[in-house]
Amino acid sequence: MNKAITDGLVLTPPPFAAGLDQWSSGDGTPGSDTYAGSGSGAFVPSDQDFGGCLEIIKTDSVTKLRFMGETPILPGCYLQVTARVKCVAGALPIVRIAGYAARSNGSRVGSVPEAGPEVQLTAYGEVFEVRAIIGIGERGGVDMVWDDNVAYGHIGLNIEGPNGGVVRIDDITVEDASGAFLGSLISTVDVRDYGAKGDGTTDDTDAFIAADSAAEGRDVLVPAGVYRIGRNLTMSNTVRFEGRLTMDAEDRFVLAKNYDFSSYVDAFGDEEEAFRKAFQALLHFNDHESLDLDGRRIGLTRPMDMQAAVATRDTFATRRVIRNGQFFPVPGPAWDTIVVSSQGTYTPSNERQLTNVQNVANIPIGSLVEGSGVGREVYVQDVNIGQQSVTLSQPLFDAEGTQVYTFRRFKYLLDFSGFNQLSVFQMKGIEFQCSGEASAIMLARTGLASMITDCFITRPKDRGITSINTACQGLLIDQCQFLSNEQPLRAQDRTTIALNANANDVKIRDCRTVLFRHFCVLSGTGNSIIGNHWFHGDSETDAPRLGGIVFTTPNTMSFITGNYIDNNFIEWTNEHESRPEFNNQFSFGGMTISGNVFTAIGAADWFNWIVIKPHGPGHYIQGLSVIGNVFRALNGNVDRIERVDTTYADLDYGRMVNVVFSGNTFNAVKEPIYNPVSLKHEEGSAASTWTVDCAPFLPFGGQARTVEAVVSDGPLRNGSGQVVYPGHHVVESAGSNDDQIQINWAQPVRGTVNVIARIDRPS
Repeated sequence: MNKAITDGLVLTPPPFAAGLDQWSSGDGTPGSDTYAGSGSGAFVPSDQDFGGCLEIIKTDSVTKLRFMGETPILPGCYLQVTARVKCVAGALPIVRIAGYAARSNGSRVGSVPEAGPEVQLTAYGEVFEVRAIIGIGERGGVDMVWDDNVAYGHIGLNIEGPNGGVVRIDDITVEDASGAFLGSLISTVDVRDYGAKGDGTTDDTDAFIAADSAAEGRDVLVPAGVYRIGRNLTMSNTVRFEGRLTMDAEDRFVLAKNYDFSSYVDAFGDEEEAFRKAFQALLHFNDHESLDLDGRRIGLTRPMDMQAAVATRDTFATRRVIRNGQFFPVPGPAWDTIVVSSQGTYTPSNERQLTNVQNVANIPIGSLVEGSGVGREVYVQDVNIGQQSVTLSQPLFDAEGTQVYTFRRFKYLLDFSGFNQLSVFQMKGIEFQCSGEASAIMLARTGLASMITDCFITRPKDRGITSINTACQGLLIDQCQFLSNEQPLRAQDRTTIALNANANDVKIRDCRTVLFRHFCVLSGTGNSIIGNHWFHGDSETDAPRLGGIVFTTPNTMSFITGNYIDNNFIEWTNEHESRPEFNNQFSFGGMTISGNVFTAIGAADWFNWIVIKPHGPGHYIQGLSVIGNVFRALNGNVDRIERVDTTYADLDYGRMVNVVFSGNTFNAVKEPIYNPVSLKHEEGSAASTWTVDCAPFLPFGGQARTVEAVVSDGPLRNGSGQVVYPGHHVVESAGSNDDQIQINWAQPVRGTVNVIARIDRPS
């Protein structure tokens, strides 16, 4: 055990033939009596059993023999003291290994045992061996347990029992006992002691299992070498690696006691292989819920296929966490985007399929689909080579017929797309340092309630987080930062997107997103967007701006609350509908926008912060609340905060329901909007019909469909100036643009009225 400690130390005292002046009849301390001057002891030069030896006549109740040299007592070192003795005459005594325990200043440590086990001499001339173990630490097999106050000892014998006996003693030996008996006491178990070869070819699995079984709480040591492990292996005790392991990809290696990334790096000597094996263990071993990366930077030479690391399973639905580290790509061709062009046919009635796809085997799962009539963030979720078909993550809005599509497969640091299902999986406190070389995370095909929290996604080449199907159901993205690789570019020239989601109940909270083309494209419903800051401007003046957050489901059932929305707009479309025209489905609605700060700097005056873009005719708004927001333009004014993008179709303004714009603040906005809008109208001369213009205050240029109140502000007077009280009725949706109301009085009057009008009819 302590060879390194005792190497170079002379532990055994000199033989008696070297002189008895080194042997004390007392405690062995300086100045004590020696056998060189004592009449009770003498050197015998030629004993038939011992050769030269010391002969002592027992005259005291305890006759002592102590080496006057200082035998060091070291922590972790256990000394075996051995003497061969025989009685040649007189009474038969008891003999014990004994010693004086001394502090570094020479004083006695009186609290420790000074003698070992008794050996009764029972016959004359018979040689008996007396032995004892001395050491610091109370362990099984240690006869004289000394504490850490002991610095050295004067080692020898006690001769006890009746006086008068004549005892001869062979030379005393002191040796490091680790090689003889301390295998059960030392803190490590060496796998080589159990047959491990470490030659890189011999299967050392059985040796590792045996060493682990023998360890019983001690560390297992893997010395220098390359150890081949030929099957699944779980180590129950802490393992320390000087050498490294090799294993087949499908075989698992589980460190039950020291399960962390650094231990796997020590085991495999390669960061990629270490992470792969550690993740494999995480999904196969239930004693650990998380993999701690120990703050390490992990360089990946190629995308990490997370399902291939597990190999034997493609579903997992128990909470697991990867935390506390950084991934970065090592530049190389493995990160190049795969681009495939293939002809295929789309039929709206089979809305998530492309059929008759040429060269379908060349199209990778997870590819972004581009083509005429294809909305944003549509991905390949499956490929059927036999049927020559491709399954899409979303329908296409205007792609009926046959055309050539482009499929782009971006490369991700961590790619989970091989999992059919992965639920309640969390990544926490990780930086994905993409360096413009790779994208960050591709989610599994399906899953539920996964979390990405406290993470940094820095400079992704194409995408930050990508969902190719519904693994984003209930996804929570919390306190993350997304930094674009395209920050110097104009907003309209950028191509990168921070994240997308296809399923429902996505929660994005307290994130910061900098200078992407889009912050997120959300296709599901029930989204919660709270407390984020996303900004997407550039240094140009009178510049166009793009959608920061894009909703692609018309009835989104979502709220956007307490965010800082900077130099971009909320874009609301139905581009993921195969039949985008209104056909008795829920139309644009279920949206609450409240308590946000909207800013635009140097934007063109036609910029708007809320844009609805229907991709088919007949749609309307059936539930939109824009309440308590601040809209502010800097370095110029903007005309309005909202508009309808009529690239494909306009809204049906005659069907608006439950639209509220109230409590908002407008700065440097030429035409503030309200719904309901409160107007003061003054008629200077008596007339029986008053026309009240509600534009430009009505949102989206809508119709004045409802009048909630007409209240006179002061008296109404007829043409003669007399105060009158005529009845009236109202005509709504008047004028060429339906944005006026007419008040028809029972007689011509003049005066002032307060009118409350709105573009919708409450349901």
